[in-house]
Amino acid sequence: MATRLPPVHALSAFEAAARHNSFALAAEELSITPSALSHRIRLLEEHLCERVFAREGRAVTLTEFGHRYLDVVRLALRTLADFPLPNKVTQNTFRVKVTLPPTFARYMFIPRLKEFTNQYPEIELELFLFVPLYDLSLSESDVEVRFGAGEYPNLITKKLFVEPSFAVASPSYLKTIQSINQAADLRHAKLLRSALEPWQPWFEVAGLDWPEPTSGLRIDDLGLLLEAVKHGHGVGLTRLHFAQELINSGEVVRLFDTQLATPPHAYYLVHEAQAITRPEVQLFIDWMQETYL
Repeated sequence: MATRLPPVHALSAFEAAARHNSFALAAEELSITPSALSHRIRLLEEHLCERVFAREGRAVTLTEFGHRYLDVVRLALRTLADFPLPNKVTQNTFRVKVTLPPTFARYMFIPRLKEFTNQYPEIELELFLFVPLYDLSLSESDVEVRFGAGEYPNLITKKLFVEPSFAVASPSYLKTIQSINQAADLRHAKLLRSALEPWQPWFEVAGLDWPEPTSGLRIDDLGLLLEAVKHGHGVGLTRLHFAQELINSGEVVRLFDTQLATPPHAYYLVHEAQAITRPEVQLFIDWMQETYL
């Protein structure tokens, strides 16, 4: 009598979920929805009459049975994958996963990306976005650009560049408040807050003994912060790479000559030590350093 085997698609879902320790990441790898992946796992468990994962909220961990079954599944999948197929043409794909802050991606990375793709057409890039200062996991990426203080234990960290920060406002907003001729006149203005561009270090350079503002609109994205300035919500701190076009068009204006030469946060290239064992990752890192250092 023939023995009914578990579906291969359920086995591959199980292996991917166990490898990532995440249903969401496994679903992304297999190009299916998380609910579809969960359905495949349930199908496998019904076939086995055993639980392979213990679920606690969003976290999933292998059961004792799941650990033992995983070894068998990996051996079976590896045997199928390694079986020689003489009529199948093998195509090597070099892929690098890169995580970037949204503003850096929009203003600085995408405009120069063609330089890399023209130089290395055989390398495919997968780009992901994350919120600076919050998402600090390298589990999904080979390389990250992080905007922060540069303190990332156990990771290779290289500073890309430092840009001075300065105050900007929209002409329309300036018409609604008292004249701002010197830094102290900012007491009349609404100061837009951001953990990415704190005001207090800039105040010190401007000779103001003021504490960090604790009220008013807060935006922890540099691009959105600049958009808020453009639309007249107040005065914000920014950097030339991001604001140059708006300054040239007159949509925002720079206030004062005062600038903070070395802001507390900068852009860093971050990766795990073993990432550079893959040539395509090393090529991408080298290109980033040549382009932005």
